[in-house]
Amino acid sequence: MEWIEVFVSTSQMGLEPVEAVLYECGLTGLMIHDTSDFAEFLENPHRDWDYVADELVEEKEQLVTGITFFVRDNLYGREQLAQIKSALAAVKESEKELDLDLGSLELTMKNVQEEDWANNWKKYFKPFPVGEKIMIKPSWEELTEATDKVVLKIDPGHIFGTGTHETTQLCMELIETYVKKDDMVLDIGCGSGILSIASLLLEAKEADAVDIDPNAINIAYENSDMNDIPREKYHVCAGNILEDAELHQKYSGKKYDMVEANIVADIIIALTKQVPDYIKDGGIFLSSGIITERKEDVLAALEAGNFKVEAIREKNGWVAIASRFEG
Repeated sequence: MEWIEVFVSTSQMGLEPVEAVLYECGLTGLMIHDTSDFAEFLENPHRDWDYVADELVEEKEQLVTGITFFVRDNLYGREQLAQIKSALAAVKESEKELDLDLGSLELTMKNVQEEDWANNWKKYFKPFPVGEKIMIKPSWEELTEATDKVVLKIDPGHIFGTGTHETTQLCMELIETYVKKDDMVLDIGCGSGILSIASLLLEAKEADAVDIDPNAINIAYENSDMNDIPREKYHVCAGNILEDAELHQKYSGKKYDMVEANIVADIIIALTKQVPDYIKDGGIFLSSGIITERKEDVLAALEAGNFKVEAIREKNGWVAIASRFEG
């Protein structure tokens, strides 16, 4: 199996929070690059080495603090990398509140051209079913045989949301179970728009979607247009709903029947304090993007927020939860 080496640039104080984000996205085996370690080594008067080659010093001085990780060179790896980008963008947005200089948080592929990889994965992306009611179809593929499922056409661009990741599939299965005809839906961290578009195709009345990445606006609208969803039924905007008071106010008081959030555990935990402002009494909060190790943390936050857990689904170390707001 081929792997892609990826480096995220950060600051020394950003190493720990970035490491936590990567862990939340299911990564292990991280390589930490801390330029201060080598500086301390050089300055240590008690070091065991009498001589350090000039070439090594020069090489180390050119290094950037950050973390190296690996993703698979296939469709799943592409989806995972898009999820990581979204999670890092959310952390970068909270930089001021955390009072930290996290550095650029830019991602660099070290052994492949990103432009090539951004298109090569498409050869692996074929139509496939999710749950009992939905068939995911890439925009550039054709169905080889008839289906009685709802066909959801998708082109994720550079945004998270092809439907191949376990977190997305688990959430879509829960949408099948809980979305009702004429429901009002809010999709937080919408990415490609796949969850809110699926909700509309399953007869939700209207959906609002928000993502921290401004690119999500055009991509989600292109996907909704592709699925013949009228713009008056679907509204997408960009911003950090946890940090932007004006954006929070935009959705407060609308009282949605369903709120969807496929992000990471820490953001879902924070959302449990805000979602009550967006959701009807008895409304469903679907949360996904949770690694198994954080399941209990999310369940505790849901209980504290007056959400009653209705269903828990797990797959390959990932968890999705459907909970009902009890008002």
